Amino acid sequence: MEILIALVRILIYPGLLFVAVGGLLLAGIDRILVAKMQRRVGPPLVQPFYDFFKLMGKETIIPHHANRTAYLAAPVIAVVSLAVTMLFIPLGGFSAVSGTADLIVVLYLLTIPAVCVIVGGSASGSPYAGVGISREMVAMMSYELPLVMVLLAVAKKVGSLSLQAIVAYQFQNGCMLFHWSMIPAAIALLLVIPGEAGVQPFDLAEAETEICEGTLAEYSGAPLGMFELNHAMKIFVLTALFTALFLGGIDTGIVPLNVVITFVICGVLVWLCCSLPHAICARLRIERLFKFYWTIVAGLAALSLVLAWFGL
Repeated sequence: MEILIALVRILIYPGLLFVAVGGLLLAGIDRILVAKMQRRVGPPLVQPFYDFFKLMGKETIIPHHANRTAYLAAPVIAVVSLAVTMLFIPLGGFSAVSGTADLIVVLYLLTIPAVCVIVGGSASGSPYAGVGISREMVAMMSYELPLVMVLLAVAKKVGSLSLQAIVAYQFQNGCMLFHWSMIPAAIALLLVIPGEAGVQPFDLAEAETEICEGTLAEYSGAPLGMFELNHAMKIFVLTALFTALFLGGIDTGIVPLNVVITFVICGVLVWLCCSLPHAICARLRIERLFKFYWTIVAGLAALSLVLAWFGL
């Protein structure tokens, strides 16, 4: 029975199936919102599902000079890492896995998809992928510092690196957004989400109009579908992490209602963090991306960290 429960948690809720469906739904919401803001009709909500299943049924073409093992393994590892990350994030007062320092584990797991994109692009042997890899590495170095500082600020405020302890603290003392010292960290994380997810204006590694999809230039069929799923899942995981860190994890006592409220909040965050910048901002140059994250965003995160350090 314990093994069956573990498999349900890993494969269904809150694991792979839950985060995959949630991510694709948020991707559909993002497309609709961007279309409405640009005064277009836009695709249906389930269009990302159509795209994913279509790609999974297409032929996979592997470049002649590619490293076959790394080329095929990279997208699978990226998706699995995000599914595992979701096991640590408390939603509705419940997380499948918890520990004394699971915040550090989540931080490491969130870096794996970006590393997989770099490894997969390198394995393809494409010169366009080479350009995308260099951009992806710079982008990853840009947003990782503010993300670490945000997590440290919240952990210092609570006095624990456990996500369960952070959620429990908010049940007793109110959401982190009600603590004025944590507001800069919340804003910083909202600004980190589109960079982590690679959403315009931070989509430097793909840059369709410049380097032909960059790191994913040689991908097709099921591996490309897995990378697209990885992109959608990452947005859902990041917004769920924001919900746990700053909104208390959402616990009404009724699991289906918790899921619905979580989707609504994640949808609002997607509009705020992804759809709005996507619709109104042009793609940033690489040096401006680095400067933006290491000055404005890192400054906000550092402010919260200092205030939490002095117990304010």
